[in-house]
Amino acid sequence: MYIDGYNFYYGLRRLRENDSDWQKFYWIDFVKFFQNFLSASQVLQKVCYFTASPKNLPKATRQAVLFEANKLINEERFEVIKGYFYEKETICNYCGKTTKRPEEKQTDVNISIKMMGDCVQNNTDTVILVSADSDLVPPLKYIKEFYPEKKIRIYFPPNNFSFELYSMMKADKKKVVMLEKNKVKFFNSILPDVVSKDGKSYTIPAKWKVT
Repeated sequence: MYIDGYNFYYGLRRLRENDSDWQKFYWIDFVKFFQNFLSASQVLQKVCYFTASPKNLPKATRQAVLFEANKLINEERFEVIKGYFYEKETICNYCGKTTKRPEEKQTDVNISIKMMGDCVQNNTDTVILVSADSDLVPPLKYIKEFYPEKKIRIYFPPNNFSFELYSMMKADKKKVVMLEKNKVKFFNSILPDVVSKDGKSYTIPAKWKVT
């Protein structure tokens, strides 16, 4: 599994605006969640989560706790691969004022390299991309052309969709998975409030708890 973390997390946030249940899924076991989509004959070798650490310290701390909890229980089956944020300047067309906002960099490149690298090294027989980023169409087409024996699947993160990715799969007569239609699987994968193992423990961030 190759998860575009920005797509995944902000999709949950948008759905949370109308349904607080979606906030509960900030705190989930990623390996357990995606294992629910596989058949009994398939083995989920690894979940790779691609993201960047927020510049806001409280947000970065909450993100780190989630990752550490997942690493604790899933060990080498869960890996975080990070890009970075930089301040992008934009100029208002009306007032001319310059503002800065953080923009995530390298995620799509890191996903592309990891997917293609795993195919080159024969680490997988099925590539499952969890993203709605159309910039990832070229590496998928590369895999289709040069590694036709590898299966490709697309899961759209909650509240996300890409016509380009959808069309690519449709051309191959393959279906996409809409994760927001699998709320029960999300519920079944929520971590306990305190995740403990081998003398270590991680607690759900207070701001993420839903009463």
